[in-house]
Amino acid sequence: MKKILKELTEIVGPCGFEEEVAMYIAGYLKGKVDSIEADNAGNLIVRKQGNQSGPAIIVAAHMDEVGFIVKKIEDNGLIRFEKLGGHDDRILLSQRVQIRTETGLRTGVIGTISAHMVKFDDAAKVRNHRSLYIDAGAASREEATALGIQIGDPIVWYPHFDELTDKRVSGKSFDDRVGCAILMQALEDLDAADFSGEFIGIFTVQEEVGLRGARVGSHQLTGDVMIALDTTAVSDTPEEMMDQTLALGAGVGIKVLDFSLIANKKVRKHLVDVAENAGLPYQLEVFPGIGTDAGEFSLAHNGIPTGVLSIPSRNAHSSIEVIDLGDVEATKELLKAFIKQMKPVEEYRMKLF
Repeated sequence: MKKILKELTEIVGPCGFEEEVAMYIAGYLKGKVDSIEADNAGNLIVRKQGNQSGPAIIVAAHMDEVGFIVKKIEDNGLIRFEKLGGHDDRILLSQRVQIRTETGLRTGVIGTISAHMVKFDDAAKVRNHRSLYIDAGAASREEATALGIQIGDPIVWYPHFDELTDKRVSGKSFDDRVGCAILMQALEDLDAADFSGEFIGIFTVQEEVGLRGARVGSHQLTGDVMIALDTTAVSDTPEEMMDQTLALGAGVGIKVLDFSLIANKKVRKHLVDVAENAGLPYQLEVFPGIGTDAGEFSLAHNGIPTGVLSIPSRNAHSSIEVIDLGDVEATKELLKAFIKQMKPVEEYRMKLF
């Protein structure tokens, strides 16, 4: 898992620029699934058949990461940028970034004023990202262009993968490359004899800018149950607003509610039952501050009974996200066990009589 996750997070793949992530995943899964295809939006769709008829389950994880895009190159070579996805302007200063150009990767830094000049500034002021700039070492617009940098080039946090302990790691784009890694390994681990029906995996694009890939995927894929894999922000650190309801290392999050979805209660209950029977650590998640691809799939066609498995994360949407590999393993094992123990379709639907 660590090897896959490290390699996935090294790829530059912000919203709208997920091709290299898709190619990595497709290369990994080639020969391990029954079919692999890409749709017109860029979603990667893979299928694996069970050894007998049964329900179809759709499992989604998004490939994109929050990032930036080159907006303008100033005369002095400094780069202005726009956001791709949700960022906190307070953490942008002094960050290392990586720019993907047509000729290769370039390193840059988001500039800040010298500490010697702070006395001339308002230290309490948070600068909007539009007033910031990236320094890629170029002394002029012409030099920046010669380095291959152009308007429209994608930018991400500079990749790193730090093993803080044997179980906790820090890096960029765990949201949601860790979900991709879990889905990849579940597709690899489950044999046809392990489950009935069809296991459909969709690795989506542009989740961070409005669940756009999921919307396209939900129109074309038909399933009996849907599960989204995504990270969730924990609340176990000392900041005043933290309510200690979600913790790193406490197990997989089983979604109850977020702003995009009220999870199907029968799917949720089955996930809880499977986790308890398997002895897997879990925590119920009520967190209105986020949304996932599940929101789109739950509304598809006549509605799909939908749930979410969340991987707890600290420092979400930053260059130093932290996850616990025990939580990752619990998420993967719960997903696999749920697929093996899928109930008949009717069991997840409303019964009137």
